[in-house]
Amino acid sequence: MAESYLSRGVSPTKEDVKEAIKTQNRGLYPGAFCKIVPDIAGDENYCSVIHADGAGTKSILAYLYYKETGDAEIFKGIAQDSLVMNIDDMLCVGAVNNFIVSNTIGRNAHRIDKNILKAVIEGYDEVIQRLKKYNINIYMAGGETADIGDLTPTVIVDSTVFARIERSKVLTCDNIKEDDVIIALGSYGKSVYENSYNSGIGSNGFTLARHVLLSSYYKDNYPETYSTTIDKEKIYSGKYRLTDKISASNQTVGEALLSPTRTYLPVINEILDKKFNEVHAIIHCTGGGIMKSKNFGKGLVYIKDNLFDVPEIFKEIQSAGNIPDKEMFSVFNMGHRMELYCNENNADEIINVIKKYNIDAKVIGKVEKNDNPTQNKVVIKHNGNSYIY
Repeated sequence: MAESYLSRGVSPTKEDVKEAIKTQNRGLYPGAFCKIVPDIAGDENYCSVIHADGAGTKSILAYLYYKETGDAEIFKGIAQDSLVMNIDDMLCVGAVNNFIVSNTIGRNAHRIDKNILKAVIEGYDEVIQRLKKYNINIYMAGGETADIGDLTPTVIVDSTVFARIERSKVLTCDNIKEDDVIIALGSYGKSVYENSYNSGIGSNGFTLARHVLLSSYYKDNYPETYSTTIDKEKIYSGKYRLTDKISASNQTVGEALLSPTRTYLPVINEILDKKFNEVHAIIHCTGGGIMKSKNFGKGLVYIKDNLFDVPEIFKEIQSAGNIPDKEMFSVFNMGHRMELYCNENNADEIINVIKKYNIDAKVIGKVEKNDNPTQNKVVIKHNGNSYIY
């Protein structure tokens, strides 16, 4: 169990949620990364995907940054976070183009003003225009701004995204096979379609990251940014202000934590266009970190023993919170947020496509058969230690 996370009121694996929905219909392709339903237009050759997600508590960091600097532009990145958490889940089933987006903003109007709303809306528009340069079409279909100060003391930024795809182009994680290799796509650096260096953190684990890194200054000055149900010792227990530099990095704490979540859509769009038959499955390493693959396939062991060097932001979080390796790997992406599964003899050409976009990529492991045909297992090997999930 991820104790550092759970003690702050968050479950990285959401076992209670899984229990609550276990009797629900799982759609046309139960082994897919996202739920897929019959085509809304009634075409038997197509199917529909609709997905809802958001920036989570990362929006609280943007709020703190805005309060400290007065710069509402930081919320443009939060819009990108909200969008990418949807489209990068959907690309895992083969939906890579022609998306319709509706956004939902829930705010406390006493604290979230028109400048922030404007920045969020412009943030959606800007990332959509950036992706259009790579022939990816995303259409905004309006949304809802709800003044719900009794529910949230700050702001929630969520999105719902819809797409239709041909059934012949659906990817399902049931296709993962024994002897497949695992290609990881780095979450850090500066891709050809990003404007600045990305720390790699994405949009997961922010309740933990925020509280272990930031100092009690934020507890004293911004009580609206934390829950009163958390043990006081767990609230903003770190040493940093948002404008402080991370010792082993060129970024400030605020820049690192607020790096907009990287989308892999331009990369995957090209890979699936050119090499669809070579890709067996795609997994987005979000909630659950890089043990996420445990939820997919059947009777498999995912061995990950050649990981990227851990980016500095994760080292800093781990050190500040004294968090065990095993928990870090179950909460954060630790350097890669996307995994592709394929035959070993196809790996090099796929990696070459990824690297064209200035994104690190390599084979980080392989898939083996599990002795128990009904269960999966993830084995992570790091710094001479093995962690089994």
